[in-house]
Amino acid sequence: MANVAKKHKKQYVDPGWPQDLEPGQHAVTELIAHHAGADSPFGSTTFPVDPETLGYVHPNTVINR
Repeated sequence: MANVAKKHKKQYVDPGWPQDLEPGQHAVTELIAHHAGADSPFGSTTFPVDPETLGYVHPNTVINR
């Protein structure tokens, strides 16, 4: 076993981790957030949302027979 070469494992670098942080700042993670779990991607929107305020129109498919 003395002849086995030591392989150096490359450290994983997350491509989605922010690189442009100010010195002393940290990316927000669950470890430093105010509460456990992910923050809402919708910001301060409260649910349920009134459907009349949405711009969604349900598609209607007419079948040609």
